[in-house]
Amino acid sequence: MPGSSARPKIDPALLDFGTEVKRGREAAGLRQGELAQLVNVARSYISHVECGRTKCRRDFAVRLDQALKAGGAIVAAWEGLLEKTKLIRYPRHFLAFPKVEATADQLRVYESHFVYGLFQTEAYAHVLLDDEDAVSARMRRQEILSRNPRPMISVVLEESVLYRQVGSAEVMYDQLKSLIEMSLQEGVFLQVAKNVYYRGVRGSFTIATLADRSEIAYIVKANGGETSRDPSELANMSQSMQLLNAKSHNTEDSRSLIRRVMNERWRS
Repeated sequence: MPGSSARPKIDPALLDFGTEVKRGREAAGLRQGELAQLVNVARSYISHVECGRTKCRRDFAVRLDQALKAGGAIVAAWEGLLEKTKLIRYPRHFLAFPKVEATADQLRVYESHFVYGLFQTEAYAHVLLDDEDAVSARMRRQEILSRNPRPMISVVLEESVLYRQVGSAEVMYDQLKSLIEMSLQEGVFLQVAKNVYYRGVRGSFTIATLADRSEIAYIVKANGGETSRDPSELANMSQSMQLLNAKSHNTEDSRSLIRRVMNERWRS
């Protein structure tokens, strides 16, 4: 309608947390202004938190909990909010795949544009994601690298990934150094694909093999990507992976190439 203005969309998870704060404040017999004085913020900030218009930090949730003598209820509500937030940090099409990735026995990966997410340094991820929570989610994904036993991981990176600047030269230098260190770990096979045409190879993909030998793939597409169990797609990707493994630089030569690019292109 003319003259009307759309209300900002409220995140239900933030509103749930705000409702818990309001419940605690009212149980303590405090007005918003009185609570604001106790925790040393403006009354409007308390209002925004209670209405779900802003997300506060954990240390502020602790201060609220202490001021309201809530016995940990506010902190628990904040941690519940964090868990809900984690779920929305992945695109909808990607939601199912991190769980698959975390339980896989084997991961086979082709990356055409960026360093594989499990191998990214935090600084490199920060440039790509530009969001603290999303970076934290990506770093948590990397916990599977410390799993015992961890999955066997075979990764093929396009050579252009080594030259594509993400962040500063220092970020790139540290990222390539980390790739070399990762490639020396047991059960990790890192190859660099030569800059040539590979028939049938198009976008990036990951094939996860589970303990029962079933396979699930994540395929990067124009709309962001999707998770698939389609046998024909899995067969095509397996063939592409075999071709890439056969035609790319072997693991030792790949390490040498990464080291050369690191020193010649990215050393400050």
